[in-house]
Amino acid sequence: MSSSVSPLAPKHVPEMPVIAGVRLATAEAGIRYKNRTDVLLAVMDKGTAVAGVFTKSKCPSAPVEWCRAKLKGGKARALVVNSGNANAFTGKTGRASTALTAKIAAKAVGCSESEIFLASTGVIGEPLDATKFDGVLGRLAETAEPGDYLAAAKAIMTTDTFPKVATATVKLGKAKVTINGMAKGAGMIAPDMATMLSFIFTDAPIAPAALQALLKSGVEDTFNAVTIDGDTSTSDTLLAFATGAAAEHGAPKISRASDPRLKAFVKAFNQILANLSEQVARDGEGARKLVEITVEGAKTKASARKIAMSIANSPLVKTAIAGEDANWGRVVMAVGKAGEPADRDKLSISFNGIRVAKSGARDPSYDEAQVSDAMKAPEIAIKVSLGLGRGRDRVLTCDLTKEYVAINGDYRS
Repeated sequence: MSSSVSPLAPKHVPEMPVIAGVRLATAEAGIRYKNRTDVLLAVMDKGTAVAGVFTKSKCPSAPVEWCRAKLKGGKARALVVNSGNANAFTGKTGRASTALTAKIAAKAVGCSESEIFLASTGVIGEPLDATKFDGVLGRLAETAEPGDYLAAAKAIMTTDTFPKVATATVKLGKAKVTINGMAKGAGMIAPDMATMLSFIFTDAPIAPAALQALLKSGVEDTFNAVTIDGDTSTSDTLLAFATGAAAEHGAPKISRASDPRLKAFVKAFNQILANLSEQVARDGEGARKLVEITVEGAKTKASARKIAMSIANSPLVKTAIAGEDANWGRVVMAVGKAGEPADRDKLSISFNGIRVAKSGARDPSYDEAQVSDAMKAPEIAIKVSLGLGRGRDRVLTCDLTKEYVAINGDYRS
């Protein structure tokens, strides 16, 4: 966790309301860090529905494997998250650690181990001493309160420079329902499902299958459209919990994601995912510029996504932006290497609304001074027009600075 907050951090942190059926508590367990919280326990009421999406990495962490197996039950009573150690690439020891953590948590909360969900973030390859949770989780279960989401978000940070939270309140039927979310992530971000860690809580009465469908759909144009460095984590976990408490106030019970009564909820739910994923991009390790890349005129949306990601993950593009250089040649390179349909002589490129390349060559009206001035902005919009079809997509990334190298050069030190 950095002591210097990213210059791209949101200027406003929302007041996070209470969600009926959810209680939170944090503690210092000494997993890796000293003098800071590193464990979060979220306790949910009986009957809470759970859904999740996870990394598609072929080397998943032990907690990811645990959650995948328990998700089939569709119910959750507690979430345990630790920072400092990812419990990934830890073999039988890692699996034993997850089992012990779940056993301790289940005893503390008073539920089945199958209703415990786990997530870990931090160093890969180091054994996680789960005995450090013994006593800590029992105390947290007793002191947990329906409250401090900001403290919860701080406890799960690693190289993040600020806690990431978002909230929304909408009508479901005649009742108001609330959605709260938190996320962590600043490096090793090229999600193939979600972000490194993210958790969504709501009091809406939504069945597990419907919640799963909403989550799977929602990540595609939010978390899956963000990249920091092109590296997909072993620990990517996004879990959503629906306590159903709003049913007592008249919210209808939802069993299908296609239920028309969910329209406002789905919009708000996706906005939470979009908000959190943008905060991840804003907190990219060493980032000084938020970069939005839009590709239009592609053959398909999928093709546009691949081209946009090729641009977003290019170290040459990202370092040019860090240097405030509108080097469209590097964008051309990234388009060309993407392996998707493209016609050099139809290609147009703009930076922050200023067209620098048109029809496969430098724009006749190009003004170096104008473009250089535009590149000094903290937010950079790159737009690429292919002229081949109606496919369009957008992804978020950040620049690549010397600080990224410094952070990752001594990450385990």
